[in-house]
Amino acid sequence: MDLRVVRYPHPTLRYKSKPIRRVDFEFQSIVRRMFELMYEERGIGLAANQVDLPYRFFIINLSGDATQKDEEFVFINPEILAKKGTEEDKEGCLSLPGISAVVRRSAEIEISAYNLRGEEVHWRLKGLFARAFQHEYDHLDGTLFIDRLTPTRRWAVADLVDVLASEYASRVVTGTEPKEEEVFRRLAELEALRV
Repeated sequence: MDLRVVRYPHPTLRYKSKPIRRVDFEFQSIVRRMFELMYEERGIGLAANQVDLPYRFFIINLSGDATQKDEEFVFINPEILAKKGTEEDKEGCLSLPGISAVVRRSAEIEISAYNLRGEEVHWRLKGLFARAFQHEYDHLDGTLFIDRLTPTRRWAVADLVDVLASEYASRVVTGTEPKEEEVFRRLAELEALRV
């Protein structure tokens, strides 16, 4: 499967992901390729929606360093069970290149998910790990970090968001990006294979 990071406003970025029911060799290959893409793009997290897949999982490596394999985490069918406190910090997104803004998130979260070995994990996360988890978790529900901005902060990045939307529309017109109905048809086919 040829994967790439899709850019705003690609329809898959707004697609609510479906739970994964099967982890096999093909799925593990997808995960490996996603880590490669994340490192190429200099990110620390990547959700399945961002590579045009309808599945409910994401990856994180807070170091952003491909040599730090012990920092690689895969979260399959994740859930946020509890939240505590709030804090603000700057975020960006590989699907919205060149755009960053301060976002309010929960300071501490309790989560559950499955890893690649099929084991259920329950963790309490703080700091950057909690922020990255919430950012990627939002992707699975079709929510982008720009959706969480205050009106003033949203206005500050509006021109940059509009440029991305305009560039994407041009690619659809020229046929280098598929039309929305083609995207949704493909997502439905992929869901049938794995969920």
